[in-house]
Amino acid sequence: MPSERPLLDARVGDLVDDVAARTPAPGAGAVTGLVAVLSAALAQMVARFSDDAETVAECARLRRQVEPLADADGAAYERYLEAVRLPHDTGGRDERMTATLSTATDVPLEMAEVAAGVAEHAARLARDGNPRLRGDALAGAFVAAAAARAAAALVTINLDGKEAFATDTRPARAADLARAAQAAADSAAG
Repeated sequence: MPSERPLLDARVGDLVDDVAARTPAPGAGAVTGLVAVLSAALAQMVARFSDDAETVAECARLRRQVEPLADADGAAYERYLEAVRLPHDTGGRDERMTATLSTATDVPLEMAEVAAGVAEHAARLARDGNPRLRGDALAGAFVAAAAARAAAALVTINLDGKEAFATDTRPARAADLARAAQAAADSAAG
């Protein structure tokens, strides 16, 4: 069973074991959040070596924003699963499922927003930062773009085919963020 400690406090090997366990969390959302954290850290490191204090500060802000989301994803998903497990004749079950699923969708959407911002910074650093760390900056941009794409997929999967979310704009917003992140990464590679 995965531990109760924050994911960022886990030893890497323990974290890998927790992800591989037959439990609903940590899963894709947690991994996506951790990937976004790591891409922000890479961009922050490159910015430091590029003497770009403004980008160091912005990447630090993005890191702080995304760090709790890896844990928040599992917690939000668990609340949704609790609602799903309620007996069908429980009053308010459908409303609780809708509310908890909506909250569980907000987490990967925020991950996509952060990852897109990181991709932009990392791509700019790949072009204009310390040339000796171009590979680190490119890796940060590509990893951030992958995190944005994964987060966007989670948003879409969460809401797909659910009548209560038929007009929800979050999947389109997440897809736009993923495209922007990938475009930023691609622009730095060329």
